[in-house]
Amino acid sequence: MSFVPAFLPVAKKPEDGLWFIFCGDKMLVKERGAGDRIPSLTDISGLMKDLMRTYGIGRLDGQPCYASEVSEVVSVPRGMTFQGLRSLLGDLDEEIFSVAGRAFQYLDWDRTHQYCGRCGGHTEPALDERARSCPACGLINYPEVTPAIIVAVIRESEILLARSRRFQGSFFSVLAGFVEPGETFEECVKREVMEEVAIAVDNIRYFGSQPWPFPHSLMVGFTAEYAGGEISIDNAEISEAGWFTADFLPEVPRTGTIARRLIEWFCNNHKHNYRQGQVPP
Repeated sequence: MSFVPAFLPVAKKPEDGLWFIFCGDKMLVKERGAGDRIPSLTDISGLMKDLMRTYGIGRLDGQPCYASEVSEVVSVPRGMTFQGLRSLLGDLDEEIFSVAGRAFQYLDWDRTHQYCGRCGGHTEPALDERARSCPACGLINYPEVTPAIIVAVIRESEILLARSRRFQGSFFSVLAGFVEPGETFEECVKREVMEEVAIAVDNIRYFGSQPWPFPHSLMVGFTAEYAGGEISIDNAEISEAGWFTADFLPEVPRTGTIARRLIEWFCNNHKHNYRQGQVPP
């Protein structure tokens, strides 16, 4: 699958395509076993009158993709259900989930920028770009992207994993945190690791990135090497942390996340300690 982002105008009679419809942070999907789980225009014809805002966000394999939302008081079409976006991670095709995350971020931004942050006037959508402008003072707002780092810290044949107090469940993951104004990614990696577990790191290297629509983050992944210190957790953020080998891992994040990719990278680089299938699904 290949997605091409585009600013698609929405006609009174929009094209058929894929409709990413949200109610809050839940997305409308067809029930399992229904093939393509993202509804088409035909599937949601009965909902068209209830759509509160609609945006054309691009094309997936040539099909137009639309982002829209409804209020909580709607009749869900038969054979469909609203599911939390997080619960669909790993359940939907990775490219489909990526488009769904993009759709949610556009809607969340639009919903929270109806009024100008400078003068309080009502904003209007731009006609030729993804933006909202204030007719009163001229301020233009674009969709937000909040950068955050996520890092696999390695000490010889061990990886540093922690359980966040924000996590639901008992899984461990690599460390992560938001970038502060004026801070480089590398500075953020060092600061977050030191703040959360009191460990110093060096040899920081870029790994990859992943848009993270909860609600509008961009996760930038790194690897780093242990440079000193003993684990002392920040109890406000972390409930538990430790060093783990590839053949003795706790429960880790599900597939489809950059956290899981970092952990699998570690395991694949320590195959002498890694039994195939050891990382939980």
